[in-house]
Amino acid sequence: MKCYIYRSRRRSDTYLFLPSSDDFSAVPEALMEVFGTPELALEIELTPERKLAQADARQVIDSLREKGFYLQMPPANRISA
Repeated sequence: MKCYIYRSRRRSDTYLFLPSSDDFSAVPEALMEVFGTPELALEIELTPERKLAQADARQVIDSLREKGFYLQMPPANRISA
């Protein structure tokens, strides 16, 4: 599956994965307002076996098929005891 990854200019380490280039029609308007103007970061061939830095490829593929997009946000800051 072809996948287009866009970075947010407003939020660091926040990425939007889409199955079609520049087609944001499935992304809720409120999310786009927070995300800001998207900047194409990468175009990849996504397979279930592909290693992604902060996401599980199978979950991304499922989200792309079901919702039409996948939002990757930075991991929450954790306080260790």
